[in-house]
Amino acid sequence: MAGEVSGMTDISGAMITAPVAAADWLVIAPVVVPLVFGALLLMFRHEMRWHGIVAMIGLAILVGVDAALLKRVLAEGPLAMTMGRWLPPFGISFTADALGAVFALTAGVVALICAVFSFRDIGVSGRRYGFYPFLMLMMAGVSGAFLTGDIFNLYVWFEVFVIASFGLLILGSEKAQIDGATKYAILNLVGTTLFLIATAYLYGTFGTLNMADIARKADGLRGTGPLMTLATLYLLAFGMKAAAFPVNFWLPASYHTPRIVIAALFGALLTKIGVYALLRTLVMLFPVERGILAETIGWVAAATMILGVLGALAQADTRRAFGFLVISSVGVMLAGLALGSETGLSGTIFYAVHSMLTMGALYMLAGMMREFGGSFSLHELGGLYRLSPLLTAIAFLLVLAAAGLPPASGLWPKILLVKAALEASAWWLAGAILLTGFLTTIAMGRIFLLAFWRDAPAVDGRHVTAAATGSRSLGQGVLIAFAVPILLIGIVPEPVIRIAAQAAHGLLESAPYIQAVFPAGGG
Repeated sequence: MAGEVSGMTDISGAMITAPVAAADWLVIAPVVVPLVFGALLLMFRHEMRWHGIVAMIGLAILVGVDAALLKRVLAEGPLAMTMGRWLPPFGISFTADALGAVFALTAGVVALICAVFSFRDIGVSGRRYGFYPFLMLMMAGVSGAFLTGDIFNLYVWFEVFVIASFGLLILGSEKAQIDGATKYAILNLVGTTLFLIATAYLYGTFGTLNMADIARKADGLRGTGPLMTLATLYLLAFGMKAAAFPVNFWLPASYHTPRIVIAALFGALLTKIGVYALLRTLVMLFPVERGILAETIGWVAAATMILGVLGALAQADTRRAFGFLVISSVGVMLAGLALGSETGLSGTIFYAVHSMLTMGALYMLAGMMREFGGSFSLHELGGLYRLSPLLTAIAFLLVLAAAGLPPASGLWPKILLVKAALEASAWWLAGAILLTGFLTTIAMGRIFLLAFWRDAPAVDGRHVTAAATGSRSLGQGVLIAFAVPILLIGIVPEPVIRIAAQAAHGLLESAPYIQAVFPAGGG
């Protein structure tokens, strides 16, 4: 009898009964690919010589599926896939829109270029202690954070890439690395705790953790629910993850300690996930509350960008200087969040793509400067233009990119942000963006003049000798791989501007995102 009743049960109202189309698996492929290849690397743990090759193949496939996903999203709009056959919001949804897809693709490209550099930067001991499995696990977490449609799973993917980043940060077990990892861990623990508290509070308020479901229910709860408290908690938690003022001191204390390839990955990717989370929660889920917090976010943005670049001006260690420039770039991105207009958000999204490429390249540049000059310190570097005219040319392009000067990619997003600030009569924020660009030019120009243009200084009566630790041609080739898209985007910015505008429009008009998750309006 029980079998008969069970056989008559209609599950169509609670579960997905139709088979999932093969093309829809593309939504979760950017998470599955690095997880599968990470598992393969563990299986080949006794064959270290194959780790780099296997990781390269996995990351190349990841870039391919990211590109295919972005192409489909731009053509068809947001795509969703819900796990476990349960209908949303009960099943866990992955939802790809233009914002998540373009961030995932840029992150994949950066990781692939860094993996090439790792052939010269990660030795036998680094491979033995798991650099490549940690790299693949981190990319699974990064991709999952950009593509999840569930805010609790955003927390889960945060934890995945944070755990992997701990492993990468202490690779080598040097005293400075342990010290940097301790500061990194403590601040991430505080930020993660705030994130979890806010998410529990959100679930108690909405009864759901599906982002599309929250977006469509927020208006009905605005008069009774503590949405302002939730928005403020998320601003603090994700601001800490993004290294925004005043909770940014952990970044320059930790990003200079690991191997250069790891610092490049961190500087390029990790703070952008915090910026992405702020865009997703404050713009799509809590737009009214973001408007109330707009002035506060604007002042935080101005303080972050200006104090960050002042910190860079005060540094003699190139890695520390670039760490402060990462902080400054976060402030520029927060300016678009504060403005909240489509133009401002487009500028933030465009700037995030630019920043991923440029910050990764700057850390690689620091590594190559040490390769040729024997030190990370500006007190000991000099005369690099004689040793490598090619490296000098690339460094000059990166100076222009970081400062937001033509013909590099940093010019156009700053134009969008300044335009949005002037349209909103936020003259002070436009001034802060322009002042930051001016100070960044001075900071980067100082590094370029001291390290490349002046003669090599004598230190304690001797000249610093170069540290030949790897293939210089490979290192310069990696820098060219970063420089080419930075230059191309600067010369032909229209494709990225269109993608950024579509992503910004999707944040402000969430109906297509909701429709992708709830195609029949149910749930």
